[in-house]
Amino acid sequence: MLGKAPAGGTSLIDPRTVVARLDIHDGDIVADLGCGGGGHFINSLSTAVGAKGKVFALDIQKNVLKVVEAKMKLFNLSNVTTVWSDLERDGSAGIISGSCTIALLLNVLFQNSRYEKIVQESLRMIMSGGRLVVIDWKPSGSPFGPPSDRRISPQKVKEIAQSLGITLLEEFEAGPYHYALVFKK
Repeated sequence: MLGKAPAGGTSLIDPRTVVARLDIHDGDIVADLGCGGGGHFINSLSTAVGAKGKVFALDIQKNVLKVVEAKMKLFNLSNVTTVWSDLERDGSAGIISGSCTIALLLNVLFQNSRYEKIVQESLRMIMSGGRLVVIDWKPSGSPFGPPSDRRISPQKVKEIAQSLGITLLEEFEAGPYHYALVFKK
């Protein structure tokens, strides 16, 4: 069970700071894999990819996608498309293989146990030379969030990435309680 987090999403992870760090460009195609009900990164990603770009907001919960769609209307985000997907099933998103420049797994892995399958499906969507960004809870050190035994360590993510043949480009703190790993396909 998740503990109570402090009020205000940017106190955990500031999407503008993270998106700026990822050097996303006008015209990029980004998949936010497991966008969550708040669609926390949607505005920043939409702005970063510009009118020529595209953001896919994926989630397994259809009610979550409805909330994101309402946010899209509220902020007039015409370059965002919601997509239902089960990342543990090959091709369930219907996104063309190799069509995304960047895929973002933000607080997704700790909620699952089939890490390698999720990373494989994420990589399927990314073009050669594209990037996979994994942001998740640090293994310890937060008074809230998922229990320690549900968290996946950065080392475990690196091992999975290495087994799948992708290269670590960068590692940074995505906030006081989260790590970020950027891989190149």
